[in-house]
Amino acid sequence: MELNMSMKHLMTSVMAGGLALMMTLPAQARDFRLGLITPPPHRWTQAAEAFAEDVKQKSGGEHSIAVFPSQQLGNEAQMVQQLQTGALDMAFLTVAEISNRVPDFGALYAPYLVENIDQAAALLKSEAATDLLSQLPSEAGLVGVGYGMAGLRQVMSRDKLEGPADLEGKKLRITPFEPIRDFYKATGAAPTPMPLPAVYDALANGQIDAIDMDFDSILIFKFYDRSDKMLISNHMMFPMVGVVSGRVWKDLSKDDRELLKTSMRAQLDAVIDHFQALEKKQEQELRGLNITISEANKDDFADAITEWEKIWAPKAPSLPNLRKAVAEIKGS
Repeated sequence: MELNMSMKHLMTSVMAGGLALMMTLPAQARDFRLGLITPPPHRWTQAAEAFAEDVKQKSGGEHSIAVFPSQQLGNEAQMVQQLQTGALDMAFLTVAEISNRVPDFGALYAPYLVENIDQAAALLKSEAATDLLSQLPSEAGLVGVGYGMAGLRQVMSRDKLEGPADLEGKKLRITPFEPIRDFYKATGAAPTPMPLPAVYDALANGQIDAIDMDFDSILIFKFYDRSDKMLISNHMMFPMVGVVSGRVWKDLSKDDRELLKTSMRAQLDAVIDHFQALEKKQEQELRGLNITISEANKDDFADAITEWEKIWAPKAPSLPNLRKAVAEIKGS
């Protein structure tokens, strides 16, 4: 009887000790992978690297994030497929690719939705934009953490470019997604999807005639060496979204979710702040180069905007809410 009681006390002590040990153990270490399309010099890639370093430090080295830039894991469509299966943990994706799967995100690409980079930055941090992210788990199997962006879109060409009429028939490089394709088709251009790393050589060999691009990338990759006519139009914002695989997210602890969400969002906000701070300076830098610059505004693209609205207003029901948010930003 005494022996049985001793064994019971021993088992109870072992179980209690094991439970206490489990409660003190750190969360399971994870080696995450993050993919994106931009090359190493791009601000998005730099933000991904900073995010990886921050998570490593804050987790005490328990977690690591390997960053794969320049489409090393495939194009964005392929990366989304990997995210959906859990083969890829995280990504920084253009909202362009997201809109191919969740059309309502196309609202963020409405031509002249915003007038300047400051409005773009404020809109992406607004509740109206954040509300869109709630569609991602059910519609795409992704968890949207927050937005980044690049600068407003401009056009550069190898040939004459004084206004939208000069885009007629031009093979114009775009990011492969429907809202921007439909906009340029409405101008009479021939939108040509192409990954960013291929653009410089494509301009050099005449594979394309013009490009849709922001100031930052034009300067980083020196596209002005191959296309010295610029139309400063600011016709569209270009958001990016940081996402985590839904399959991966559901297996994370509450603390790990909070760590990834807080750290990633901080870097995404820093990307927005970066482009917001540099846009005017970069425009002046380009104006100082030996290139021919013309300007265009919303009225110049009126016909193309009308055609775009016919296609996308029914597909993107969030558009009125985003426009209301922009109006409030302007009035604040």
